Amino acid sequence: MAMANRQQHQPSHGITKQEQVVVVMVPFPAQGHLNQLLQLSRLILSYNIPVRYVGATTHNRQAKQRVHGWDPDTAANIHFHDVEIRPFRCPPPNPNAKIKFPSQVQPAFNASSHLTEPVSMLLRALSCKARKVIVIHDSLMESVIQEARLLPNVESYIFHSVSAFAVSLYAWEQQGKIIEDNELFPRDIPSLEGCFTAEFADFLSYQYNNYRKFNSGCVYNTCKLVEGAYMDFLEKETLKEGNKHWALGPFNPVTIPERSKKKKFCLDWLDMKARNSVIYVSFGTTTALDDEQVKELAIGLRESKQNFVWVLRDADKGDVFSGEERSAELPEGYEDSVDGIGLVVRDWAPQLEILAHPATGGFLSHCGWNSCLESITMGVPIAAWPMHSDQPRNTVLITKILKIGVVVREWEQRDAVVTSNIVESAVKRLMGSTEGDEMRKRAAEMGESVRGSVAEGGVSRMEMESFIAHITS
Repeated sequence: MAMANRQQHQPSHGITKQEQVVVVMVPFPAQGHLNQLLQLSRLILSYNIPVRYVGATTHNRQAKQRVHGWDPDTAANIHFHDVEIRPFRCPPPNPNAKIKFPSQVQPAFNASSHLTEPVSMLLRALSCKARKVIVIHDSLMESVIQEARLLPNVESYIFHSVSAFAVSLYAWEQQGKIIEDNELFPRDIPSLEGCFTAEFADFLSYQYNNYRKFNSGCVYNTCKLVEGAYMDFLEKETLKEGNKHWALGPFNPVTIPERSKKKKFCLDWLDMKARNSVIYVSFGTTTALDDEQVKELAIGLRESKQNFVWVLRDADKGDVFSGEERSAELPEGYEDSVDGIGLVVRDWAPQLEILAHPATGGFLSHCGWNSCLESITMGVPIAAWPMHSDQPRNTVLITKILKIGVVVREWEQRDAVVTSNIVESAVKRLMGSTEGDEMRKRAAEMGESVRGSVAEGGVSRMEMESFIAHITS
């Protein structure tokens, strides 16, 4: 039975035995980060270990409402520790910004510092009742969990929300080494220029340089079958410090439960399409495309003559429940012109279920790590169109190393509009060529292996059991 489908026990929210171990999750307040640690909470809970998921009330609510690929009722067994923090600014996304990093959520990132005292109080309270308290915190929340170092029965583990490949590149560059063609890294790795705003770069530096001095190990949402070479590299890099690294992914479910009675229209639409005939288009929760780019993308998809499901939402604000969302304009009469071929989804879409659907044969994606790993798990190749953060480097992993994707736009061309002709060409290359068929075959084989890795005796299941044994010993 797959790890993702282990029987869910019903642990008490309280600490009833002196010998009990409790896990405290401290996620970063951005959707891709919230989701991954919520998924990991579900997996750890299946080992009958109580889990506390700590965050601002609005971000905990966001995490719960956007559960996909598993029964949302399972989240009821996770103890959400809601913290009321001071109000923060919630500016709208700026689709015309030169750097596509979501600067509109920076106030929410800054406000996460208000969690420091509540988290400290929680750790002190739990440490008095439990034999051991395990803190798993996002790498961007280092400053929030500093109380952990002062308590003798508390251990903290860093969660890296990005690929082991991206973390390895960072470690390599921190040593002052030049990235050149070798057995680990291909040549022409994109620089970090244009990946972050100056304000976020300062935030990142503050977390990493001032606080990364105390941890018991690192966990990753990846699978050794996908990134084994980079996990080995990271293990060797920290051998002297004695830090351990665990590849516990994929965190997302590898099998999708039967569709609920509350039908999702996009899945019903996919039911009517042939196998591998649809390309799924989504740029995640933090990308805002300007009107010109939306128009070019729309025309390119239509001209490709390929079935598509396109999630066209505005990027998240720092509080997703505040204010109005901008609705991007499509060319006049567009949805009628693609009737039966294309489906435009304007609200939250069940991405994992869409990727798992037999009709889905490709994914036009920003290459955020969450999306990459979900696509890999479901055996779907990617047309990579990176926008910011780790996405340009994930594109290298997907297209050059794993060879399960094509590049839509090179990072050096990030300031140029991607024309409809480029979109059309990339979609046809992935969905209607021999090259695309070969990538689809490789992706399907990799997906089958990754799904098998969480079964009894599989590499990811053994990694998880090793981690659970380590934190409960």
